[in-house]
Amino acid sequence: MTSLAPNARAIGRSLRTYYAPGRAEKLDAFLGRFVAPGELAFDIGAHVGDRTASLRRLGARVVAVEPQPRLGRVLQRLFGRDAQVTLLGSLIGSQQGQGRLHLNSANPTVATASKAFMAAAEKAPGWEGQVWDGAIAAAVTTLDALIEEHGQPAFIKLDIEGFEAAALAGLGKPVRSLSFEFTTLQRQVALDCIDALEALGDYSFNACLGEEMRFALESPVHAGTMARWLEALPASANSGDIYASLEEARVT
Repeated sequence: MTSLAPNARAIGRSLRTYYAPGRAEKLDAFLGRFVAPGELAFDIGAHVGDRTASLRRLGARVVAVEPQPRLGRVLQRLFGRDAQVTLLGSLIGSQQGQGRLHLNSANPTVATASKAFMAAAEKAPGWEGQVWDGAIAAAVTTLDALIEEHGQPAFIKLDIEGFEAAALAGLGKPVRSLSFEFTTLQRQVALDCIDALEALGDYSFNACLGEEMRFALESPVHAGTMARWLEALPASANSGDIYASLEEARVT
């Protein structure tokens, strides 16, 4: 099993992108609807920690999960002295055990535990040149196990490159609010996520396209309408995040 760490240039690009001037204020204003001071949030797929930083500015406690060791060291530098941030290097899946994370040293934002994600990328326009050139073994835990150890979160963010549905399969009870990344590359993964949440509780849904921090829909919708919106998106939409909440006002 080979392991190629993300190169310094790639990490620098992520830091410049996700900590760009003016972005923090927009992110705080958007995420502020989901957490209040003293509440707990999970940042699953923390990457370089921009969401964790925002959640901390909002006064939330954070469990930040990032299995890429070099990114874990970045997070340690950023949050290692903050007692309100717990840093974990696990994968999140449907059951506890061992897994394999496939690394893209030139583009660490798309490290994935999903072979299906990599296979879909090989055939997709806009994904040319993406190469997963290494892999590491990592422990797998579940959202339920995180909740048992750290407490019930008010909000969970999932951004784990095609493994979101597997992660939600490890959640046995609803949480108040959460988000998960979708791609037009793998719409079925997002549809499976919607189905999983519908089975857990009476969620209302909305979505953001790309890195926009504003909702694409004028008002919250139920699961079926969210699924139809996703299915109708052009492939050029590429990706975004779907937000789900048991409290409709939070996704308005």
